Amino acid sequence: MTRNTLIKNARIVNEGKIVEGDIYIENNIIKEIDSSISVKSADIMVIDAEGNYVFPGMIDDQVHFREPGLTHKANIETESKAAIAGGITSFIEMPNTNPQTTTLEKLEEKFDIAAKSSYANYSFMFGGTNDNLDEILKVDPKTVAGLKLFLGSSTGNMLVDDPKVIEKIFSSTDMVISVHCEDEATIKENLAKYEAEYGDDIPMEMHLIIRSEEACYKSSSKAIELAKKTGARLHIFHLSTGKETNLFTNKIPLKDKKITAEVCIHHLWFSDEDYAKKGSHIKWNPAVKTADDRAQLWKALLDDRIDVIATDHAPHTLEEKNNPYTKAPSGGPLVQHALMALMEAHHQGKISVEKIVEKACHNPAILFNVEKRGYIKEGYFADLVIVDPQSPWTVNKSNILYKCGWSPFEGSTFKSRITHTFVNGKLVYNNFNVLDVKAGERLTFDR
Repeated sequence: MTRNTLIKNARIVNEGKIVEGDIYIENNIIKEIDSSISVKSADIMVIDAEGNYVFPGMIDDQVHFREPGLTHKANIETESKAAIAGGITSFIEMPNTNPQTTTLEKLEEKFDIAAKSSYANYSFMFGGTNDNLDEILKVDPKTVAGLKLFLGSSTGNMLVDDPKVIEKIFSSTDMVISVHCEDEATIKENLAKYEAEYGDDIPMEMHLIIRSEEACYKSSSKAIELAKKTGARLHIFHLSTGKETNLFTNKIPLKDKKITAEVCIHHLWFSDEDYAKKGSHIKWNPAVKTADDRAQLWKALLDDRIDVIATDHAPHTLEEKNNPYTKAPSGGPLVQHALMALMEAHHQGKISVEKIVEKACHNPAILFNVEKRGYIKEGYFADLVIVDPQSPWTVNKSNILYKCGWSPFEGSTFKSRITHTFVNGKLVYNNFNVLDVKAGERLTFDR
């Protein structure tokens, strides 16, 4: 039986406010929130938050945990451990595994793996291809996060490039269609030019020129045009350019938007100035762009043209990443350090803690209609994170939990740290220790 918990003296961050008070967890639910709650029995675990923040657990709408088929890089167990250490209590995983998640059978196999091994709550995107519309139409939107289309190639090569198929998919489903937008023809042309000049060993700082602003904008603007034509519910993943931010609106509430956008931690943190030092360790698709792009992404995030912050956690081994440009895969691990990077931005005056919670907890719940998560409310699942804003620590090999064993944040010192993480009312992480408690449950959707 789950031991009930009382969190005392918390600064509760929820729905745009910070309120001092206590939170009582009974079984897996937030039972009571009040300015002061007394201990109800001797069998209650009491945690003194000591005036630290309590956030709802983050809901990361885009991760690649590499299982099945690519488990030399990562798996659901290892990466969900890293996620809870980083304050992410729910994740939505992508379909470009091996085999790809493009049939209902393969989708349920992934759910079975997660049910046995996940430390965090989980759901999966169903993958669209040029020839699986019949399978897409069988998906029950109440049980799956949404549909993922790669309109620009990425790891796993699930490129959907037939315009008629894309329009048919957009016209045929009410599910949230999440898309990776980069124009393949533009990228191929750019790559050929630099391969002719450098061979395999293209300088890493050319990445943002090869996977250019034009490639991103051309693809995302076309997807938005098609969504407006068909009435599809479109969500554009990992914006990386300032130009793209002008395609989105802040004139209507998120719950009423048909076209939404996400930005990832790496595009908010790094810029082209970091390639010289970090090299392939910050090689992502879409590419990390200029400092001006980064500034415009921050502006659009804060004025609500961008709706959600995510990670696009996509680990590769160091051996793979240390290859020359054309052979080094794009992507990197991020779930363990995302919230701390956001808190660092908060310390720098870039974002309030209330806005972090809005973009990383509340808004993914709204956007994907996640049931009873993403908020600190009575009756909601007790997915909670206690954050000490003044307890510095440095990222190094000894405290990295990713299976791949490295981080683009290695050597960074964060002012804040996570002291406790709860998933469904169970304490799963406590002061740098992941407890052996697989408390994750399958996400459900109010649709």
